[in-house]
Amino acid sequence: MAVRARLAPPRPDREEWQWHQIKSMSLPVTALLAGDRRMEAEAYLLSGFGLRAALEARPNGWVRFGHLANIWQPSRLKGIQVTAEFGTPFLAATQVFDLRPVPRKWLALERTEKAAQRFVQEGMILVTCSGSVGRATLAYTPHLDTLISHDLLRVEAIEAKHWGWLYAYLRATTTRAMMTSAQYGHIIKHLEVSHLNALPIPEVPDSLLQHFNERTHAIVELRDKANAATLAAEKRFAECLSPLPVSNNGENGFAINASAMFSSRRRIDAWPHVPLVQSIKTHLESKGQGLIPLRECGYQVWVPGRYKRVPVEEGVTYLDSSDLFEINPDLSKQFADCSFGDQYRGRVQKGWLLMASSGQVYGIIGGVILSNAFFADKVVSNHVIRIAPIAKPAVRSGYLLTALAHPLLGRPIIKSFAFGSSVPEIDTESVNEFAVVRLALDDEDYIADQAEQAAEWRAEADVLETEIADEAEQILSRFLAGEPLEPHPSSELGVHVHQKP
Repeated sequence: MAVRARLAPPRPDREEWQWHQIKSMSLPVTALLAGDRRMEAEAYLLSGFGLRAALEARPNGWVRFGHLANIWQPSRLKGIQVTAEFGTPFLAATQVFDLRPVPRKWLALERTEKAAQRFVQEGMILVTCSGSVGRATLAYTPHLDTLISHDLLRVEAIEAKHWGWLYAYLRATTTRAMMTSAQYGHIIKHLEVSHLNALPIPEVPDSLLQHFNERTHAIVELRDKANAATLAAEKRFAECLSPLPVSNNGENGFAINASAMFSSRRRIDAWPHVPLVQSIKTHLESKGQGLIPLRECGYQVWVPGRYKRVPVEEGVTYLDSSDLFEINPDLSKQFADCSFGDQYRGRVQKGWLLMASSGQVYGIIGGVILSNAFFADKVVSNHVIRIAPIAKPAVRSGYLLTALAHPLLGRPIIKSFAFGSSVPEIDTESVNEFAVVRLALDDEDYIADQAEQAAEWRAEADVLETEIADEAEQILSRFLAGEPLEPHPSSELGVHVHQKP
């Protein structure tokens, strides 16, 4: 039935727009026609445009980023996907930032155009150029011998002495703002090589260049050591339990007795009954020195309740579950302080295990990390299960981490706990029922030592990376203020500001 227009009383005039304020400014035409000749307002209204203009207004002491770095991007990838047995592992742009990059695709190397350009060397700077642009990281061991997405710009220092300063500069808040203001695209933002080449970067003394090089080398070294320690812990764990017999992973279907589906928790979905999961449980029971439920290991398992999130400009730093599994994640969320659902006010402590309790089964759900110093005074999402030791636990947290997170002997069992179709969930009761396999005390201590040391090294790398970004930000602020920087050994940042006479 047609709806006819009806007369209505005139709406009262509103003197003010009640939802938001229009952001506007005036610019000379020359600003619009310079460089890329950008015509969209966003490029000029973001703070990065003003910061860049202020840097470029300085009469000397800076150069274009492209004068110090060689920046390039591989051509768009058109790879042929094959099985892991015949292919070369491939990492998408977001996977490069994972705490532990796990390839989900393998490509035929001989059918991949200019494949050599898609490999990276240790220490190469990678910058996101699609989606969330301008995020930089350093390539290290897990990225080697792996095809890396073309959605990451490659940045190499022309002179080795500039490498650390280039990376610290790219991590600075001001630089990130300038890159964001240079992005283009309506739905998916993009950043080009030319945009990075044109960025203004201050010239700093050689002593500062050495300072940043040393700290950047330390970051790569710490992450390499953490990765090696994690692999060492998992290798010893697997060796103590002998190789797992090949079993059906469920991808091609399987059959079970109806009685098995209605035992215990009466799960009628497929995940808990995958033959591989049952094989792992049987293998652990036969090869280990006994099984003990996690609830009897001396740990408290809980997840915070619901709470209201109130965004504020200067609140407490908040981590989503996905942030836990990234290298030095972008922490952009700030919420007003509240109870955050538990007695610890959402904060976590060093030595706790943190498990993602929701997400897709092929993603982060069931992933576990060991909390470290990087998480101090930060609020963690209530979609993360806390596993906290009580008094003197029966097993050390590092060993429990390995038992839960081992890619072949632990993680598949945790994933089988997931329930729900749209967004699968893991509940605390299932985690409490997880059967922890026991080994000889020497083996458990070695595994715990390696896992706990890896967590410490990762924290040191993240903290160090945050510090050099803060140092670079302070250098940019002082440069904008017209204050020349000279080295001074007693300064906290390795620099000292001399006032003009």
